Amino acid sequence: MAIVVCADELVARRTWTRHGRQEVRALRSLERELAAVDPETRPPDREQGIDELVAELRRLDRQRCSAPTTDSSAWLAAVMRAYDDRLAQASRCLGLEEYLDQLEGMDRDIERVRVEGLLHAAGLRLRAG
Repeated sequence: MAIVVCADELVARRTWTRHGRQEVRALRSLERELAAVDPETRPPDREQGIDELVAELRRLDRQRCSAPTTDSSAWLAAVMRAYDDRLAQASRCLGLEEYLDQLEGMDRDIERVRVEGLLHAAGLRLRAG
């Protein structure tokens, strides 16, 4: 009887575990890449289309709210750095001013929201939902 009652929960848990493992692998890969690149010696940004940037911003936005990321402060910090980097790239593509690299803490959080608002006003939909 318990299997019938809890079947939906078991399926959901199995699906989350499968997706969670994929996200964990992606986050570990991202963490290795970010650790290997020193911000001071980072090569110039490669040309990237605005559509690709928006897709990456949506992906990173989903990741920063998901369970594997929120469980680890190191992964959350890595995802937030990547998200801010893509916000800055999108802003440069559209000729918008941003100061994400120059700020820290709450000031950076406020600047992130401001830049998201500017990009939204320019017609970019950064959230999938």
